[in-house]
Amino acid sequence: MTAPHALRALAGITRREFLKLVGQSGRLASAIVRPLVWLGLFGAGFRSVLGLSIIPPYETYILYEVYIVPGLAAMMLLFHAFQGSLSMVYDREMGSMRVLLTAPLPRWWLLTARLVANTLAVVPLVYLFLLIARVWDVRPPALGYVAVLPALLLAGMMLGALGLLLSSFIRQLENFAGVMNFAIFPMFFASTALYPLWRLDEVSPTLAWLALLNPFTHAVEMIRFALYLRSDPLAIAVCGVTLVLGLTLAAFSYDPGRGFWAHRRAD
Repeated sequence: MTAPHALRALAGITRREFLKLVGQSGRLASAIVRPLVWLGLFGAGFRSVLGLSIIPPYETYILYEVYIVPGLAAMMLLFHAFQGSLSMVYDREMGSMRVLLTAPLPRWWLLTARLVANTLAVVPLVYLFLLIARVWDVRPPALGYVAVLPALLLAGMMLGALGLLLSSFIRQLENFAGVMNFAIFPMFFASTALYPLWRLDEVSPTLAWLALLNPFTHAVEMIRFALYLRSDPLAIAVCGVTLVLGLTLAAFSYDPGRGFWAHRRAD
């Protein structure tokens, strides 16, 4: 694999993902409307729960938006990642996935390019949501919009790798929607996307423990800290390790001689 060939494949897959997203107006609209509905309808309730006091472990003032808005940004990445995995199942049934995997490039690079393209397609939507959130006086530091970009990319690819791994075990398109919902909602609600970890620990230590084990929690914290010019080394490490592990297992599962493909051949 040479660098020009690898970059050409990445550019082609990225262009395809952008064209697919732009062509799906309903998916594009829902990606923006969903977090705005959560912010507009439920924001006031969360504000009354969390209050306006100083909330540790941060040193500066933190209102309810500091918890909810980064969590909703991460939610956009989560839904988009699993919807991208749904399209992987569709492409596999239609045969286009087989054509992609037969390209004269390493399988791990083709899957990585798919993850990168899927993440790049949703990042502009996340930024649009963050800008619209300023209407609700959610105004992070200006440099926070720059600092959060690497966090969004890493979190999006990590969640995409988990969705990719999940898609490798689904044999029929109609089964994936139920499995996707079964995975998304536990990951979202058993996390710090809507409540800080200390609040979860007050309500239920077991729930707080589950949230700590949830990779999505660390994606949320990484985005939250980066948006306010902070760093969470633990969250970065967990997201990085989960990305590598998920992508490695997905590449193994999509191997024609092993994983999903071997089971399907045996059937």
